[in-house]
Amino acid sequence: MAVLHLRHLTHHSLLSTSKLHHHFRFSPLKSPRFSCSASASSTMAKQVLVPIANGTEPMEAVITIDVIRRSGADVTVASVEKELRVDACHGVKIVADALVADCKNTVFDLIALPGGMPGASNFKDCGALESLVKKQAADGRLYAAVCASPAVALGSWGLLKGLKATCYPSFMEQLQSCATAVESRVQQDGKVVTSRGPGSTMEFAVTLVEQLYGKEKADEVSGPLVRALFTTVVTFFLGKRKSNQANWKLSG
Repeated sequence: MAVLHLRHLTHHSLLSTSKLHHHFRFSPLKSPRFSCSASASSTMAKQVLVPIANGTEPMEAVITIDVIRRSGADVTVASVEKELRVDACHGVKIVADALVADCKNTVFDLIALPGGMPGASNFKDCGALESLVKKQAADGRLYAAVCASPAVALGSWGLLKGLKATCYPSFMEQLQSCATAVESRVQQDGKVVTSRGPGSTMEFAVTLVEQLYGKEKADEVSGPLVRALFTTVVTFFLGKRKSNQANWKLSG
């Protein structure tokens, strides 16, 4: 069992530390804010919220968090569940910095929702998250979603009305009822950015960096990621997994 421990020192994580139980933690993400110099400049960092839930697609969550943190943004990972640790898809466990309910008084420059099912449905049913994102939209600040979440969460909350948006292919019909649905890998319309799925999440995250800090910073973050190769490899393996699932159904 893999446990992705995404916590770093934030106001929210310090408040929630006492709620953590001891367990194995795999920590691929190292926050630069543990250094004195970075801590001193953290007050100037953009504030970003990435919610997670039981059933969240782990690739979409971790890639979004990691890429945006590389830009220097202060990313708070917040659980919509009653505990910090969530059961993401594919047997992956993710530990958040805080509970969404603890973030209600924070102003964020960006709120970005990963997808996955039933993760997107759990987002939709979280009143605290709905209130946060609706206020984000009403205040003219950036919000975003990938995979099922544009249709299931943002669309259900009425936050895509009259806007162009995209989502995971199997949710396009649902999206058509609440937005102008397009098949772009990443689609921006005003202050909302949407994307299709795991294979497009790198592009999605880099687009969010550009919206937060500008193209120069996006290029700086994107360069070392060898993004074109990454997208090709991920698309290949996702296609292979989908083909295998189809073969299993046929043989069954």
